[in-house]
Amino acid sequence: MAIRIKARGGESVEQMLRRFKKLCEKEGLTKEIKRRQYFEKPSERRRRALRKSIQRAIRAEQPRQLRPPRKSGRR
Repeated sequence: MAIRIKARGGESVEQMLRRFKKLCEKEGLTKEIKRRQYFEKPSERRRRALRKSIQRAIRAEQPRQLRPPRKSGRR
């Protein structure tokens, strides 16, 4: 699937490029490109997937810590 960006009214090239990069990041395209940059053996791929699933399970077990409330107003 190709990612296409159409220029909005009065939008600069830099703004379009920023939107394009954000869409690529959202689609996971940049992560996929970095992952495929070098060959990964199937055993390494399985090991990485296992580590990732273990980390997810550990995070699910941990209680969520509440963040302190944000200060209202701007500096």
